[in-house]
Amino acid sequence: MESQQALMNRFKAFYLDIKQVPLADIGELYANDVIFKDPVQEVRGIEKLHAYMSDLCLSVQSGRFEYLDQQVSENKAYIKWNMHFKHPKLGNQTLTVRGMSQIEFHDRIYYHEDVYDLGSMLYEHIPLLGRAVKGLKKRLAMPS
Repeated sequence: MESQQALMNRFKAFYLDIKQVPLADIGELYANDVIFKDPVQEVRGIEKLHAYMSDLCLSVQSGRFEYLDQQVSENKAYIKWNMHFKHPKLGNQTLTVRGMSQIEFHDRIYYHEDVYDLGSMLYEHIPLLGRAVKGLKKRLAMPS
């Protein structure tokens, strides 16, 4: 059986380049009945995860993960990361979003949840709405 650290290294390598995720190898990393969650949606099953990731890879102009920290135990891992990406609908600049992945596994990953601030990823980069979201954050951060 593969070591936990080796599985997490394969996981990180799999997502290193968001535009070039090796989706042909998804079955080697994920269990057939995998549950994947992120702030956008939840998918169940490897076929649906493949379709979701395929759409994601096609929608970005470029993207990569910068892995910051991780905690790996017997059947669980938490990986903190920055995602740097360009999306045609969000302008021409590279955006950075901080997040964390919770991974649960045996020989393959059966649960993967990504947690990140969808507002900083999307809403703050939409004209008008972005100014409103940033203004609201600033007001909430001010002491009473």
